[in-house]
Amino acid sequence: MKLNEHNSKVLLSRSGIPAPQGDLLDLSQVENYSPAFPFPVVVKAQVLSGGRGKAGGVKLAANPEELKTTAQQILGLTIKEERVPFVRVEPAADIQREIYLSISLVRATGRFALTIGREGGVDIESSGPDNLLIMDVDPLIGLCQHQVRQGFFHLGLEKSLLKPWAELVNNLFQAVCKHRLLLAEINPLILTSKGDLEALDGKVEIDDNFADLHPDLNEFFEPRHFGPEENAARKAGLSYHKLHGSVGLMVNGAGLAMATMDLLNFSGLPVANFLDLGGGADQERMGKALEILFLDDSARTIFINIFGGILSCEKVALALSGALKGQDPPKPMVVRFSGFKSKEAGEIIRSLNSRDIHAVDDLTSAVDALKKISPDQADLPEFKRIELSGESSPVLTRTLGQDLPFPINRETRVLVQGITGREGSLHTREMLSYGTRIVAGVTPFKGGTEVQGVPVYNTVSAACAQHRIEASIIFVPAAFAADAILEAVSCSIPWIVCITEGIPQQDMARILPAVRCSNSRLIGPNTPGIIVPGQTKIGIMPGSVFTPGPVAVLSRSGTLTYECVHRLSRAGIGQSLCAGIGGDPFIGQDFIDICRLLHDDPACKALLILGEIGGTAEEDLGRELKKSRFNRPVLGFIAGQTAPPGKRLGHAGAILDPSGGGIRTKLEAMHRSGMIICPDLASIPELVSRALADRQTF
Repeated sequence: MKLNEHNSKVLLSRSGIPAPQGDLLDLSQVENYSPAFPFPVVVKAQVLSGGRGKAGGVKLAANPEELKTTAQQILGLTIKEERVPFVRVEPAADIQREIYLSISLVRATGRFALTIGREGGVDIESSGPDNLLIMDVDPLIGLCQHQVRQGFFHLGLEKSLLKPWAELVNNLFQAVCKHRLLLAEINPLILTSKGDLEALDGKVEIDDNFADLHPDLNEFFEPRHFGPEENAARKAGLSYHKLHGSVGLMVNGAGLAMATMDLLNFSGLPVANFLDLGGGADQERMGKALEILFLDDSARTIFINIFGGILSCEKVALALSGALKGQDPPKPMVVRFSGFKSKEAGEIIRSLNSRDIHAVDDLTSAVDALKKISPDQADLPEFKRIELSGESSPVLTRTLGQDLPFPINRETRVLVQGITGREGSLHTREMLSYGTRIVAGVTPFKGGTEVQGVPVYNTVSAACAQHRIEASIIFVPAAFAADAILEAVSCSIPWIVCITEGIPQQDMARILPAVRCSNSRLIGPNTPGIIVPGQTKIGIMPGSVFTPGPVAVLSRSGTLTYECVHRLSRAGIGQSLCAGIGGDPFIGQDFIDICRLLHDDPACKALLILGEIGGTAEEDLGRELKKSRFNRPVLGFIAGQTAPPGKRLGHAGAILDPSGGGIRTKLEAMHRSGMIICPDLASIPELVSRALADRQTF
């Protein structure tokens, strides 16, 4: 949750950071407004995007008349497609010096970055290397006072300012930890002629996962920065972004949603929105999603693409039926169901008997149907697929050692943490049906009971005292999931699979060092789990789409995995292993860790990587495979190629960062490392089949 400047300063002020007083005004308040502080004043546009100063969104006013005129002018601006809903008015500052100060949580290191600049201002990104001092702060140790002093001497401040400087920096770090901030930036932090330090501007971002767990933080959310659709979606717990096309989109799972968005955009059917239901959407939330799409005038047609895993296709179909109330939909719809309860969903759709609802079985048919019912696409955005020149460099080969099968199989004994909850109980039943060897469950205060014939214990240690446990799967709510992981680690359980989504990023960053120093391997969080087809399933995947075979599939997305595996299975290509490493920024085992266990696995003949925008996991894997002389063909697919830069699509890992080179840089790096790049979902079975054939020939 990004805060505007005014709310950022409110939070900073409450945390002991000196900031100027100021008032927030919309257009209706400007006429009769009189500041409680003397002129001159500064009028600042309040938007969530940057660049407002260069866009004319920050101006001085010397008297009441200038204030009124200036405020009205700024309130009429649109800055980076965001209309200015209100302005902040504050006293003009007495600036002797401008400094830069920020604390951010860094995905690549799992640590905080304390950044201090001798100079602040609008061009901080392009300042020279001598300006910025960047120090790593360990989340476990916290901010060290020698780092505070080092920053002080980097700035060259007067000795008398050491105490206020230290107090300010320490208070800022405490605010970051208390509110689970992803970013707290003061630019500029000014030194006044009186020798005071003051936050002249502020930019704060609160982790959405933490905000979901602490509703009191909603006071910092300002709905006027968003449209009615975004606000309705947020209230319903949906991931939604307004885009510029004409096809309304509703999908479950960020990975599949991004892949579907790419498919439609590249097919000349630009999407009007990104709407991810998530894996556990209830009927009320699905009904709200449909309502949003129906009311969106820019969405002339609607495409619903659901692959059931943890989410039942039948529930989505029932929600659609309930929303229509026996009437035809207000706009033509194409509906595709696959996976869990898809047959039941199809029967519900057919019973609606509506000529404006077109049921299809696959995405190719969906595109054809949408093209037939969609109006003229003139004046809508066009998207060009990224073309990579030349052949990929072959992955180097090495001589195989002894056969070392992947260390999870039908004999693996599994513990379920959170077994008595709704999801834990449901998926215990599904895993048992698949053949998973579940020997125990844990829920505090439920010890001595049973679920599906599985004995339940109060603690993990109590379960381990009675059973040999080789893997644990966690269905514990987000507020307690990090501790549940540590509980499993403390009992030296070899494999820990954390299904839970919505864990605050700082919570994971703090516990990961302990996990990595242990003998446990963590999969997730926010993962569909891990499956060895035909042997065992430790997760929430729909087991019916998986078939035993030669391809290991590693993915950052659940529903995207189901979609791709479904395509492979239909093409007669089975899987040796499917593992979802998790979609969050801070996870346990990554692509590289899992691949190291596949080096000598005789069942793995090829490797398929299903990646997403955001982070560098796919590029890092490519470099490692080339270095380690991995001797199987490796194929890669990236979802989200047409995503708008800077927007978080679904889970926190899916964000396109143009400063990192963007999607082209990622694809080119994967290509150079020897990966065969799959341009779209439809190409995956053919390219995998060809790679397997080429390997046999070789």
